[in-house]
Amino acid sequence: MKTNEKEFVTVNGNKVPIENERNLLELVRKAGIEIPTFCYHSELSIYGACRLCLVDIEGRGIQASCSVKPEAGMKIKTNTGEVREIRKIALELLLANHNVECPTCSKSSTCKLESLARKLGVKDIRFKKTEKKKPVDLSSVSLVRDPNKCILCGDCVRYCREIQGIGAIDFAGRGKNTTVSPAFNKNLADVECVNCGQCAAVCPVGAITIRSEAEEVFEMLDNDDKVVVAQIAPAVRVALGEKYGFASGELATGKITAALKKMGFAKVFDTSFAADLTVIEEGNEFLNRLNKNEKLPQFTSCCPSWVKYAEQYFPELLDNLSSCRSPQQMFGSLARKMLPEVLNVQPENLVIVSIMPCTAKKYEARRSEFRQNEQPDVDFVLSTQEVIHMIDSAGLQFAGLEPESLDLPLGFKTGAGILFGTTGGVTEAVLRYAVEKLEGKTLEDVDFKAVRGHDAVRSAELSVAGRKLKVGVVHGLKEAGKIAEFARIGKCDYDIVEVMACPSGCIGGAGQPVNFDSGVLAKRAKGLYEADKMLQLHKSQENPYLIEAYENMLSSQAETHKLLHTKYRSRRRIFDEGIKLLSGAGDEKITIKVCVGTNCFVKGSQEILRYLTDYIKAKDLEEHFEVRATFCFENCGGAPNVMIGDQLISECSFEKLKNVLEQNLKSLQLIK
Repeated sequence: MKTNEKEFVTVNGNKVPIENERNLLELVRKAGIEIPTFCYHSELSIYGACRLCLVDIEGRGIQASCSVKPEAGMKIKTNTGEVREIRKIALELLLANHNVECPTCSKSSTCKLESLARKLGVKDIRFKKTEKKKPVDLSSVSLVRDPNKCILCGDCVRYCREIQGIGAIDFAGRGKNTTVSPAFNKNLADVECVNCGQCAAVCPVGAITIRSEAEEVFEMLDNDDKVVVAQIAPAVRVALGEKYGFASGELATGKITAALKKMGFAKVFDTSFAADLTVIEEGNEFLNRLNKNEKLPQFTSCCPSWVKYAEQYFPELLDNLSSCRSPQQMFGSLARKMLPEVLNVQPENLVIVSIMPCTAKKYEARRSEFRQNEQPDVDFVLSTQEVIHMIDSAGLQFAGLEPESLDLPLGFKTGAGILFGTTGGVTEAVLRYAVEKLEGKTLEDVDFKAVRGHDAVRSAELSVAGRKLKVGVVHGLKEAGKIAEFARIGKCDYDIVEVMACPSGCIGGAGQPVNFDSGVLAKRAKGLYEADKMLQLHKSQENPYLIEAYENMLSSQAETHKLLHTKYRSRRRIFDEGIKLLSGAGDEKITIKVCVGTNCFVKGSQEILRYLTDYIKAKDLEEHFEVRATFCFENCGGAPNVMIGDQLISECSFEKLKNVLEQNLKSLQLIK
């Protein structure tokens, strides 16, 4: 055979050329024949568990097409009577072991099991149904895990391990007792889950789904005492319309705004305004670090899944993370301060709803760092999917709605803020600010195409004001972890690194309409770049309403830092807040945590706890203290370790603790 001749596989009597396909499944699909499967995803390892992608190979019999490499001369049939019968039996077995709640299941319109059962003509289930029900895991604020609907395809397990590098869930048990579960059958909220929700996105059934807050938001809209406002994230506008026949990437901002207002939202704003704010704050932070040559590389902090991942696996790098809140949380804190007066509403009656492409934003909104006087800066977070449900539930004909404008001032944005919705967008937006500042002149060419693209890891080197800037862009936490490890050991030469957990950034968030065609993500990104081009302003520093906010509400550095910045803490091996020994009822409590891990325990932490509680009781100050026994501060070499508020005391003794403690008591005027 000549080297330039193509090799072929015969599929149902037709020759199909072999062109570097990994397996027969890919080759057959190229020929325009859809073979059913649950466990096959092109970006994940081949698993071959569901036994649906069967084909009949001449001379070899029936085999799973995902596990067989194409070979020249193969003759295969994809739709014989025997193949169809085996597929139907496989589906019946899955249905017998599945909690069939199709009308009420949140995955009913996109469930692969339901779709394949219909396509393959499954009308009867000839096998005995499983009787024993397992408890549904409702511990997570982002996700719901229902093991009664799991079909053991392993998609969630492989995505969590192979793409995110976490492995928060895995197979457990053997034989008929096999299940997918967090370690030791813990709840999802009690393990290292980062709430990215990609397990729910790849789950073909309703075993892992988004935890919906739609009904709670409807209740707020029905309450005449409440004024409900919304913020729309950049990525939502290029994806929501897909459900209603819009092309992927087509902007639907005006219709989304109209739908929300018809449902009763008083005002609809744009998270891109807060993204512009993030650019200024993060840009200034980066320039300050660059000038001092410290805490580099600076990692972005917009993605809450990445932040939690860093807290769990790289607490040594938390100082390298930008201290900026995410745009969602910047919007929340600024709106809490501004809108009660603007809308003439009592602060407690203002309800702030975020519309996000992301499930981790639900977790972020509930972090203790983002509360003021026990009120969260953002009350509810709705995914794109949840808003689609609300639009349908309200009976709105989305495609026919007349577009409406976003409200001012928090609805005005520049193109830089829009770019936050795609991988590389945060980096490009910050460069539009930082380069102009470094060069001291107006930046005319605002496009930094070197940071664009959809590869999991991208690098770009720029020459700015006589110096070299090296930037990194990464999506997928496993790849981010590799860069973080280099940074941890001091071998990372990036100046700034953008990290997003989801594929291609927020446009591929788990809250978006699910689509495994990589071309869809590229179209969504293209829609955001085009939206940037259609706006008159492309740099965050040009946003006039942002300039006004800095002049009026953010004029003091202290107020700016309070509203727009935060700090993070190590979560390594810490799944709770420890054992509460004292918990006072006072308004201004001093929190003390004493590590009782092995190293600290053998060096006297138990004795410190005893002396501490005795001291507090002797001075009759119980109501002013919260004392916990906990572990671990990841500082075993400095044992025993005690933390007062945010201050870590290493090699602590009771006398050393007492001196620091009395300084705190004096500052609160509790002792003289």
